[in-house]
Amino acid sequence: MKILVVYWSKTGFVKKYAEWLGEELEADIISGKEVTKDKLKEYDAYIFGGSLYAVGINGTDFIKDNIKQLEAKKTAVFATGASPAKKEIIEEVKNKNFSSEEQKYFKFFYLRGGFDYSKLGFKDKVLMSIMKWKLNSKKKKGEEMTEEEKGMLASFDNPVDFTDKENIKKIVSYFKKGS
Repeated sequence: MKILVVYWSKTGFVKKYAEWLGEELEADIISGKEVTKDKLKEYDAYIFGGSLYAVGINGTDFIKDNIKQLEAKKTAVFATGASPAKKEIIEEVKNKNFSSEEQKYFKFFYLRGGFDYSKLGFKDKVLMSIMKWKLNSKKKKGEEMTEEEKGMLASFDNPVDFTDKENIKKIVSYFKKGS
């Protein structure tokens, strides 16, 4: 089975997972900026990975635009974010990005990534600065903060990387079944 891994990575966490998947599955890897509909025709299976911003997954437009091409192919989509892999969060992300009809074409995975403010572009830094301001405001008012909010606030000054090669095992297993 000839597999293509396509990734959309702004800060490197998705790319790291894409490279690990490429190694483990002997798959070709390509940036989402370079992938074309014609390129997809060369492969029997696909893995699409994108980072999360709010609950939006980078790369969903390309996947949706080419969804019919995935119909007879083994396909996985993964998203990375700084949050722990909680079932309700994973379902929210999947359902906000893809309709139930679109979800029939692939298996979805969430892989914990990280957060590095210094690697964000201007637009993303502005958006994240608003979040930081809101979290600091909450902290100053003495409002209760969740552990995730505390961790997010701390990560603005100290980047966090939760990537772990062990996290790709379920995706690797999904592609090795029946091959």
